[in-house]
Parts: sequence; structure tokens; C-alpha cells
Amino acid sequence: MLDINYIKENKEKVKKAIIDKRLDGTIDIDKLLKVYEEYLSLLKKVEIERSNRNKISEEVAKAKPSEKEKFIQEAKVIKDVLQRMEKELEELKSRLDNMLLWVPNVPADDVPVGKDEIGNVEIKKVGKIKDFKFEPKDHVELGKLLDIIDIDRGAKIAGFRGYFLKNEGAILEQAILRYAFEYMIKQGFTFMSVPWMVNPGFFTGTGYFPWGENDHYRVDDKALIGTAEVSLTSYYAGETLEEKDLPVKLVALSPCFRKEIGAYGKDTKGIFRLHQFYKVEQVVLCEASEDTSRKWHEQMLGFSESILEGLSLPYRVLLMCTGDIGAGQRKKYDIETWFPSQKIYRETHSDSYFLDFQSRRLNIKYKAEDGSLKYVHTLNNTVAATPRLLAAVMENYQKKDGSIEIPKVLRKYTGFKKIVPK
Repeated sequence: MLDINYIKENKEKVKKAIIDKRLDGTIDIDKLLKVYEEYLSLLKKVEIERSNRNKISEEVAKAKPSEKEKFIQEAKVIKDVLQRMEKELEELKSRLDNMLLWVPNVPADDVPVGKDEIGNVEIKKVGKIKDFKFEPKDHVELGKLLDIIDIDRGAKIAGFRGYFLKNEGAILEQAILRYAFEYMIKQGFTFMSVPWMVNPGFFTGTGYFPWGENDHYRVDDKALIGTAEVSLTSYYAGETLEEKDLPVKLVALSPCFRKEIGAYGKDTKGIFRLHQFYKVEQVVLCEASEDTSRKWHEQMLGFSESILEGLSLPYRVLLMCTGDIGAGQRKKYDIETWFPSQKIYRETHSDSYFLDFQSRRLNIKYKAEDGSLKYVHTLNNTVAATPRLLAAVMENYQKKDGSIEIPKVLRKYTGFKKIVPK
């Protein structure tokens, strides 16, 4: 959530952000500011009436018995007027708060303006693409050949985008996740197991609602997380931290659930775009400084790169354009990993910072050394997501006979060096 005063002082910049993020029509900034002015005007009147009510109460207390009835009647009139005004003020405040939820974050100055993925900018490529002396199979073929993936029975049990991992495939997936979260623990992050069913207010707090409500599953009065970011970022909701305790560094392994509403017709083959998957997610809460946020943004990107480099997977880093970042994100990098069967890089990681956009919605503050209260800045990034990363490992480590060599860093977790056709 943006500070209303910031919106007022940067009206044109916020309007441009709405257009650049392709959110036209979701919120009218002029109407929002008009409601805000109405709210302030009514608030002043309410405060005057509250002052009058207090004065009358004092007069009643001091009045002679013969004068009390007169003041009591005056107090009753003020009370009735004040009740009507306070109800109107409450409704106006509720309307204002709801409108503010639809105002997106303003992109950083170095975020390129673009409508879609075509506007994203490649920052770098890392790793050597393997020159296969044969036509590489995709992960679906490999999974069937090795009896480690069963998509047909997955669809039978769970419907479209359902899948089973089995035998060495299930073990390899767990090895990737274990490798990722153990690496993050070594970087000083607190490892956590988080709630998967979360009160909707925390989806609003992290900026997934109201924009992304249709892409989340509901269970009674809860919603299923699409990333542990929701639970981790909300951990200190409504609390005030001390500056000396910043940065807060959290990491979690959790299942993730997404409807993939906007992905109709995309990635219908294989285990790339799914309704259910696992992810190791990192979250940082830091001091209210954009310089500090940007440093952490780069550092968190480096953690994910280290995972891919440890796995010896070729990848590239993209700076995402305005039309391809979320409503709440200030700046975002994507990492795309090489898939030999398609001969393209595909998204496997996402790294974002928000400034105080999420913390204002979640009311997470810290007491600065000078005694002032400030909202923390928040960041999040994917460390590893499977089975998407599993598919990349399978394809890049395949042999001509369809076997898969296990990356050296994972062998202590798998207990085997190779998966061979049955």
C-alpha cells in the first residue's frame, strides 16, 4: 500500500505506474484523492463536534440543578449529530481503504517500460550450454523411460496438470529442495515450516489480493498459499521490531498451490506449470532504505544463482519490464534456466523488492535508533522450485541411453549417482 500523502504528491507518477503495469481501469486516482479530501473534511467536522460534546459534558458537571436539563438536551442533540457523522466517517474511511488496496507500487527508475515479456532486458548469461551429440529428450520422455514420472495417472487422480513423481524421481526432487534450504541456512537464514492455509487478510497484506484472488484456491474461510512468501512476510504482521534486529532473514520449504488461471493453453505438456509444487522461498525484512533494499535484492539474486551454479545448470538473468511485474513489486529479476529439449531458457526463479508496500498493508514497523517508528522494507526470492528445477536437472544431465547422471552436489542426498532405464 502506498502512503496517501505520497500518492497526493506524486499523482502523475502513480497514474503512469497504473498504465505501465497494465492495470488501467482498476483504480481512478483522481476519484481516490477526492474521497480522501471528503474524508479529511468530515474528520475535521467530527473533531469539532467531539470537542463540543466534551465541553457540554463539562458544563453538565458544573451546572446548577436548574440549568442541567438545558445542557443535557444540548448534549443529546450533539450526540445524535455526532453518531450520524461518525457512521458516515467510518463508511468513508472503509471506502478509502478499499480504494487504496488497488493502487500499485511505483516501479523503480531503472525498470524498463514494456507491455509484456518482450520488454524484459537480459542482464547476463551464465554457464556453458552442453553440446549434446544426440537429440536430447524432454523430461516427459525421460520420466517415462526411467519410470520416475507418471503424468497419465496424475491426471486421472488430480485432473489436468496433475502428476506423480516416483522412485528415484521423488528422491531427486527432495535432494534438490534439501540442497537449497541447507545452503540458505548456511547464509544465516532462519529455516521455518509455515502455514499453508492462511487467512485472506494476509494475501491482501502481501499484495496478492485483490489483484490475484482468482488464481488462489479457497478452503472454507482460508486460502491456500501460492508461495511461502505470504506466510513468511506476514510473520511479524501488526508488530514493531527493533532496528538492531534487522535484517530479518527467513527461509521456508512449502507446497504451493495455484490455479494458473492466466496460463490457459500454456505449458500443457510435462511438469513445468502446475497447480501444486514445492518451493524453497527466502524473505528479508530490512531497514527503510531503498539503497539497503537494492543491495539485498542483488544479494538474494546471488543466492539463487549459487544454487544453479552448484548444479552446473546454464541460466540467464532478466530485468523484468513494467508490464511483466506484479502490482506490488518495485523491481524484479527473473532467472531462466536452460532446457535442452526446447532449446530455450525457461523461468525458474523470481527475485523482487517492495520497499514498504507490503509492510504498510501488514502494519510491520520497527523502532529506529533515533526513536522514530518506520515501516520495514520487504523482499522475497525463489531459492528453488520443483518439479520445474527437477525437469531442468533431468534434461541437462541426460545421457544418450536415456539415463540421468546425478549432479555431484546432490549425491549425498540421493545415495545414488545415476538413474538408469528400468
